[in-house]
Amino acid sequence: MTEPTELPAVHESWLPREHPMHRPRHGRRQLTALVCALLFLTAPATTWVFGARAEQLENRPLAEFPGITEGWGFLTGLSPWAAENLPFRGQAVRSVHGISQGVFGEQARLESGAHSSPVGTGSDQQQPRPPLNENVFPKVIEGKAGWLYLGHDVAYPCTPKRDLDEVIAGLRRWRSVVEASGREFQLVIAPDKSTMYPANLPEHYAGEDCSSQAREEFWRRLPTATGAVDMREPLRDAADRNGRAIYHDIDTHWTHEGGITMVYQLAERLRPGSTAGWKLLPSREYPHSADIPDQLGQSRTVPIRAYSLAPDGGADNTRFQPSDFHEPLRLESAPKPGMVDAPTRMVGDSFTQFASPYLAATFADIAIVHPEEIAKRPQETGALLAEGDVVTFELSERFVSGGRYDLLDPAVADQVGAILAADPR
Repeated sequence: MTEPTELPAVHESWLPREHPMHRPRHGRRQLTALVCALLFLTAPATTWVFGARAEQLENRPLAEFPGITEGWGFLTGLSPWAAENLPFRGQAVRSVHGISQGVFGEQARLESGAHSSPVGTGSDQQQPRPPLNENVFPKVIEGKAGWLYLGHDVAYPCTPKRDLDEVIAGLRRWRSVVEASGREFQLVIAPDKSTMYPANLPEHYAGEDCSSQAREEFWRRLPTATGAVDMREPLRDAADRNGRAIYHDIDTHWTHEGGITMVYQLAERLRPGSTAGWKLLPSREYPHSADIPDQLGQSRTVPIRAYSLAPDGGADNTRFQPSDFHEPLRLESAPKPGMVDAPTRMVGDSFTQFASPYLAATFADIAIVHPEEIAKRPQETGALLAEGDVVTFELSERFVSGGRYDLLDPAVADQVGAILAADPR
């Protein structure tokens, strides 16, 4: 009869080397892995001291260094901080893409995950359906005729953080608290490029079914339920009049013509007939750095056509003042005929950047703040909104349909609403 085997009374690393259960506490591979991990995590800080700076490749700020007070979040936050802040990251991404395209004739696949890649093509249709996790969707969808689409157009509707009922309830709550304070409320949803130009999407791509269904339900329900300005038809009309697309082929945003169309829509809703005397003329053309190629580590530009806008039919009244609105942008000018003279406070994202010169031309007193700042700084942004007789929101379809805006939490609207109620109109 075989005696039962007993485990050694000491740790396996203390056993004699010839013992079959001996395991070193730190083998060579473990030491190598530890050294590599240490170099990876400390490289951004070390190289920063010598003047190297990380390059922002995505349409958002680089990951910040995690706070020590975040508990386990400090450890989980180290990896994304180190990965995004590595120096020469942009050159590495561009090199990989150059080799992949030049040698193999295809886009490089740099994403982790079974079915993810920086560029989604028809080949995704041959793979099993990916789990509903935004990280497995492509960052960029390569469409027809060289068109590029931002992968978030698909990923966010397919992986919503709030369902459509919650989104609608959040937006209706904003209308309620603003109007209860005696102010006028306007809501504009900037459509995704994939909504306006679906014909240039590839035949098949990851997330095609779920994003298409979400988009259809979104536009069927949300404008009616929230009173939002449906920009789709006005944008199509403007594109037909101008004889060219109103979204860039390699940028996710609308053109200046899209921004102007939004300004016309807002002005007519706030002051019907005010746009009748506006004089709009083409002005300068300049190169604009397209945002979608940045996702692939590429630097490409698109030509931008700007316009002059005279609300009274006289001299140009536009003002180009770049801003991302994370610090509020204030635009004030002497009122002229055709202008909206009511103090207006606006919540707007990157789509509004293409409208701000024309808002400056046609609104005598307007200030714009980014949607992210509402939940981050409710007291400050609430005080800003309280300055206005009109409160306007411009929000992007992908973020609304995916429930990604923190301001969609009714508690945020209530907090700002209390500030508005304390200073009624």
